[in-house]
Amino acid sequence: MPKQVDPEARRRHVVDALFRVVVRDGLQRTSLRAVADEAQLNIGSLRHYFASQQELMRFAMQSMLDRLGARLLAHVERIGDLGQHPRAEQLPLAAGLLAELLPLDERRHAEVTVFLDFNTAARTDPAFGELSRRTAEGARRFVRRVLARLDAAGALRAGLDLDLETERLTALLDGLGLSGVLHPGLLDPQACLDVLHAHLAELGAAD
Repeated sequence: MPKQVDPEARRRHVVDALFRVVVRDGLQRTSLRAVADEAQLNIGSLRHYFASQQELMRFAMQSMLDRLGARLLAHVERIGDLGQHPRAEQLPLAAGLLAELLPLDERRHAEVTVFLDFNTAARTDPAFGELSRRTAEGARRFVRRVLARLDAAGALRAGLDLDLETERLTALLDGLGLSGVLHPGLLDPQACLDVLHAHLAELGAAD
């Protein structure tokens, strides 16, 4: 009998191989052949998933977003209402949520790398523009929700403009992600965290 293939397991296997190739070679240099070789599959098997390199690039970005979204949701559910936690824990808990967007370990480094490569491609390829825009909007909504939850818990200074602070914090996270991927020798994971914690501390309410 032919060997039964679990489609979901195969998909995860292909995604893992795809991420390794992207991190090593860059998204725009990632070919179907390279991913097939990395996944130890023949090219015909891979074409069940992608008909072109463009489809592969969109799949890489969407897979990264799906993984990140699932992880953020699980993290939010573990934390629950920030107001239920002691004041001293509220800003660190929020920092832990936001740190999921930073290249602090191998997994998150791969995700931020895919994000940066995809958005570089989207600058000149309109086929990727919509997903790139939705990703940017999603990041802002997430940052805004974290700040709103802190504000509702009384952890932020009174009178802050949350729309403005959303843009400031989003820009900070974008900059840390870019530097952390491009210049890890200048900005290591601990430095990324230190900058994030310092920024949130500046927004915090006085004890």
